[in-house]
Formats: sequence, C-alpha cells, structure tokens
Amino acid sequence: MITDDQLYQLAIFLGSCAMLLIVLYHYLEVNAKDLPAAITSNTPDSNPSSTSTTSSKTTTPSSSSVKQGAAGTGGPAAAAGGSAGRKV
Repeated sequence: MITDDQLYQLAIFLGSCAMLLIVLYHYLEVNAKDLPAAITSNTPDSNPSSTSTTSSKTTTPSSSSVKQGAAGTGGPAAAAGGSAGRKV
C-alpha cells in the first residue's frame, strides 16, 4: 500500500511535470514560425473542400451587439444591476 508521504511526493512530482509541460507548450507556441499558405496548399494530398482556410476578411459588429461602456457610464454591468465602477 502507498503511504501518505509517497502519495505526497508523487503528487508534487506529477504537478511539477505538468507545470513544466505547460510552460514548454506555451514557449513553443509563442515562438513557432507560421508556415506560408502556399507551402501547405501545394501538397499532393490536400483536398480543397476538406481543408480549412483562413479568411482575411474582418467582421464588423452588428447593430444588435452589446456596446461596452466605460465603468460607471451605464454600460451592460450597470444595466444588469452590477456595481462596476461604483464607489460605495
């Protein structure tokens, strides 16, 4: 049977490994070089209908979107009864 001390050491070790892997993942993700679209789309196995493409179009907010106001100016938080920006 595992003792409390062994379980504690195992939990510390596994938690430390998980944190190191998270930091490594974020480091690699931030410093990754993006591949040009021409290289990825010229592969012979690529099927244009099944691959996802990145659109360069930007979307504009519709007229029904909620406007974010400054704190205390009657924005969505104030309308919902929130106390954002209020001094009590």
